[in-house]
Amino acid sequence: MDLKSKIVLIYGPTASGKSIFSIKLAKKINGEIINADSMQVYKDLKILSARPLKKDYQKIKHHLYGFLSAKKNFSSGDWLKLTKQKILDIRKRKKTPILVGGTGLYFKALTEGLVNIPNIPIKFRKEVRSLYKKLGSKKFYSKLVKLDPLVKNRISPYDTQRSIRAYEVKSFTKKSMYEWFKNTKSTFERNDFFKIYIEFPRDRLIKRINARAEDMISKGAIMEVKKFLRLKIQSSKTAHKAIGIKEIADFLNKKIDISEVIERISIKTRQYAKRQVTWARGNMINWNKISSDDLNKFLKKI
Repeated sequence: MDLKSKIVLIYGPTASGKSIFSIKLAKKINGEIINADSMQVYKDLKILSARPLKKDYQKIKHHLYGFLSAKKNFSSGDWLKLTKQKILDIRKRKKTPILVGGTGLYFKALTEGLVNIPNIPIKFRKEVRSLYKKLGSKKFYSKLVKLDPLVKNRISPYDTQRSIRAYEVKSFTKKSMYEWFKNTKSTFERNDFFKIYIEFPRDRLIKRINARAEDMISKGAIMEVKKFLRLKIQSSKTAHKAIGIKEIADFLNKKIDISEVIERISIKTRQYAKRQVTWARGNMINWNKISSDDLNKFLKKI
C-alpha cells in the first residue's frame, strides 16, 4: 500500500489514540503532521485540548498546534487557508501530509470545499437561538422543515447545532444550506486523499476518557484555566468552548469540588465523543474504517 503520494486524513473520537498512531504512520511514510482539531490550535489550551507534547513528537514535524492566542476566533475557513499552504509546502519537500484531528467540519471543508455563505449578523443568530430555546428541539425542527424542506432526512431533529445553522442560513439568505453546498468544490482531487476513521469500542473509550479527565487535573489543568481566566477573553470567542473551562471556573469559585469537576469533564467529553461518532456515520461513509485493535496491523502492511 503506497500512501506516500497521498494526503492522509485521520479522524476518530477524542481519546481514540489518533496522535500516537499518526506519529507511527509518519515515521513509515516520511510524513509531517497537520493539526485538524479546533481547540488544539490555541497556545493557551495545551492540557484541556489534549494537545500532543513536543517531547512526544519523536522528531516528526507538527504544524498548526498551539500557535494562536485564545483571544482570537478561528474559523473553518481560517484553518482551510493555512492547511492548504501547509499541504503544498510539505509536498514540495517530497514529504507526505498527514492531517489528524476530531473536528469533522475541517475535514469536510478540505475534501468537499468550503461553503461561501455570507456572514450572518450576530443579532440575527441570537434571535434564532432564542427561538430554539423557546420552542424546543421537536417544534423547532418542524418549523425548520417547513422553512427548508431540503433538510429533511439530512439533518437529525436532535442535531441542535446543524438545525440552528440551517435555519439561520435559509432565513437570512433565502437559500437552503444545501443549495449553497452545490456550488462548493475542493482544491484537491478525490483520489488525492487516503481517509482513515479510527473505530474504538465505546466501553473502552469511556474508560480512557474518564482516566484522561483525572490526568488533566493532575497535569495542571486548574492552573491553565486560572491563566485563561486572567486573559478576560469574551465568552463569544471560540476558545471558551473548550471542555473543562466552565467546570474548573466553577471549582475556583467554590461552587463544586474537584471530584465534581472530574465527573463533569468526563460526562461532557463522552457526549462530545458520541457526537463525533454520529458525525462520522453521516459524513464519513466512504472512509477506511480501522479498528483501534488493528492499527498496528495496518502499519505493517504499508
